[in-house]
Amino acid sequence: MSVLSRLYRAETEYDFVGGRKRWFAISMALIAISLLGFLVRGLNLNVDFEGGVTVQVNNETNISVADMRETLTGIGLADARIEFLDSLDGSSAFRVRTQALEPSLESEFVRTVADAAGVSIDDTDLEAVGPTFGAEITRRAVQALVVFLIVVALFISWRFEWKMAMAGLTALFHDLTITFGVYAVVGFEVTPATVVAVLTILGYSLYDTVVVFDKVNENVETWSDKHTYTEVVNKAMNEVLMRSINTSLTSLLPVGSLLFVGSFLLGASTLREFALALFVGIAAGTYSSIFVASPLLAVWKETEDYWQHHRRRLEGRRDAKIAKTSAATRGSAPQTSRPPASGGATPRPPKKKRKKR
Repeated sequence: MSVLSRLYRAETEYDFVGGRKRWFAISMALIAISLLGFLVRGLNLNVDFEGGVTVQVNNETNISVADMRETLTGIGLADARIEFLDSLDGSSAFRVRTQALEPSLESEFVRTVADAAGVSIDDTDLEAVGPTFGAEITRRAVQALVVFLIVVALFISWRFEWKMAMAGLTALFHDLTITFGVYAVVGFEVTPATVVAVLTILGYSLYDTVVVFDKVNENVETWSDKHTYTEVVNKAMNEVLMRSINTSLTSLLPVGSLLFVGSFLLGASTLREFALALFVGIAAGTYSSIFVASPLLAVWKETEDYWQHHRRRLEGRRDAKIAKTSAATRGSAPQTSRPPASGGATPRPPKKKRKKR
């Protein structure tokens, strides 16, 4: 029977908990890369979060980034962030961003960028956000994330137990760190749509984790008499593995189309920030629910006195069964018959008589 058939029939016996060191090492490496990206590059926060002025114009004069920066240096904005954009039809555009400016300097900034790009002021796309409003947006985004995590912890603790809640939150932080780490490494802009996407993928990761934990609880009731908690978790993971894979694939395929086809091939750059968070978050959420949350839960539960005593009792039963089977096997083994021992010399065989002709 093929591996795929065994997966669909939930007949696999893969030791997920036994390979936890490998899975945890992969997660730690990804988290380390993400944190390094935060420290080296940082997040490219949208103007909605930090406040400032952003001008986007078509590059009609084909001016270079260096020339545009030199032009802005002349008005005292040498630290402006300049991003070169490509479109599907071969034309190019600039997105120039700077901190919040006074109205007079803001008008001069827009006019300078428009003149350098060879377009009129009416053809520029201007977005200006004050620092107070940007701080308010950031505060609300953080509040939404904190409230989400608190509700998640309370729900899982009520529905299952607090150790499952902690394992689920660890998986969520794992997904959150990797997602924003990818943003830091690739330099994509973090917009309010990104926050919505992050909350979406955290909900998806939570759903996948709750499905696994529900199966673990079900198996504890039916299989724990003859199995340790680690064995129960492994059995639950093998039973829901194909469901998790199918759910992930059906989610990743449309999101991948949105990211790679819509944003990169068709030039819909506004979709990139949203689609990237969804794609990375769903992939990381699937990984964490299988290879992080469940093994971590098994490790924590095995430290409880009840499950330690249960493991020792099962090991004692299994050792006794093995010893009994071995003794029965030795007792039923055929024994080679030996001739009775006799004293004296061994008698010689009689000589054969020759027939007379």
